[in-house]
Amino acid sequence: MPEKNSPTIPAADRLSLSSGIWPSTATENENGALVLGGMSATEIAERHGTPVYVFDEADFRNRCARFRRAFEGFDVYYAGKAFMSRAAIRMVEEAGLSLDVCTEGELAFAKAIKFPAERILMHGNNKSTEELAAALDYGVGRIVVDSFAELDRLRELVPPFPGARPNILLRVTVGVRADTHAHIATAHEDQKFGFSLVSGEAAEAVRQVLRDGVLELRGLHSHIGSQILGTAGFEAAAKRLLELRAQFVRDGAALPELDLGGGFGIAYTPEDEPTEPEEMADILRTLVAKECAALGVDVPRLAIEPGRAIAGPSGVTLYTVGTVKHREGIRTFVAVDGGMSDNVRTALYDAAYSVRLAGRASDAPLQLVRVVGKHCDAGDVVVRDDQLPSDVRPGDLLAVPGTGAYCRSLAHNYNQVPRPPVVAVADGASREIVRRETIDDLLRLDVG
Repeated sequence: MPEKNSPTIPAADRLSLSSGIWPSTATENENGALVLGGMSATEIAERHGTPVYVFDEADFRNRCARFRRAFEGFDVYYAGKAFMSRAAIRMVEEAGLSLDVCTEGELAFAKAIKFPAERILMHGNNKSTEELAAALDYGVGRIVVDSFAELDRLRELVPPFPGARPNILLRVTVGVRADTHAHIATAHEDQKFGFSLVSGEAAEAVRQVLRDGVLELRGLHSHIGSQILGTAGFEAAAKRLLELRAQFVRDGAALPELDLGGGFGIAYTPEDEPTEPEEMADILRTLVAKECAALGVDVPRLAIEPGRAIAGPSGVTLYTVGTVKHREGIRTFVAVDGGMSDNVRTALYDAAYSVRLAGRASDAPLQLVRVVGKHCDAGDVVVRDDQLPSDVRPGDLLAVPGTGAYCRSLAHNYNQVPRPPVVAVADGASREIVRRETIDDLLRLDVG
């Protein structure tokens, strides 16, 4: 059933830049234009075009540092799948964080900047022999093993790498259904990841690795999902992992590490209330200590894997309005020069985003809008429901916050639309860290 127009809202009550969904450097200039990293959105758009992913360098660095401080004593792996570029992972390395990669392609980025191998953890539910060999060849610090088949592949690879005894973690499916979208809930039984705890697979995998002695079992791993705002799922997963670990530690196994994964959520709208890193660290630290005491075992070294929580708020996408269509009694559709090719999360996960006028001030009352893209698909929606001034018009510049994670990573070329660039801003200057794709780039891939 079509939605009806929401009551108009005075422009003075428009989305505040202090609402927690914008980068920490975001301000407005005297003309009412959005300013990021000391540069106005108008200047960024004029210099680099639209659509454009804007990467707030200071905000990203500050979030890396904040996680490092909050989770002191943990291994903090930045989840590169959220957003990966050579510039970004250089900042991760400089901040003292470690790096989580999932494929040979992501590992190649780490190798390109000589990221310390011992601080790399490699994920993936179906890692090929070639990917595992690449990990061993570079000497990655940890490999998260996801299946018995992968254990077999690793064992077969050890002889060609003399002296190699890979450090591994076993990913355990702990049976926790996280409070998030079904496509990004990863720890319940009916999905593809890990060794099942309930069936006994996880315990058998531990026994097998300990018995064979070919691989160095450092501990257990769990990842319950993504965009999780609360703490209950993490607490439940930690308890179940610790109980499994205790069974083997009491029999003399070391298992000195426990990786609780990532998935920490962020605010995409003012209504979202994510758990702050400091609170999450205190909860997990206290819980693990308490559970280990009750189980009569030592406390393992803990690890986490934040990606979205670091990169997400550091990114803003700028678009130019092309058309505005008022559907009487329903809503106003505002079409921009990007869409689901640069942000598929709205279509894929029904994700909620916010939007604001970025290039000028407006005193017009706000109206309900749907920001849509340029693709030939009814599901091509960028912002499903938000408010924009009723005088929004073609040529206006719009900004969508919270796009630093999984937007560029999931970008694609539907309708043969080239992907936007990523432009880093800091101290009033901009630099392109991922260049804009061109139609010539697309044609070069087509060798037919």
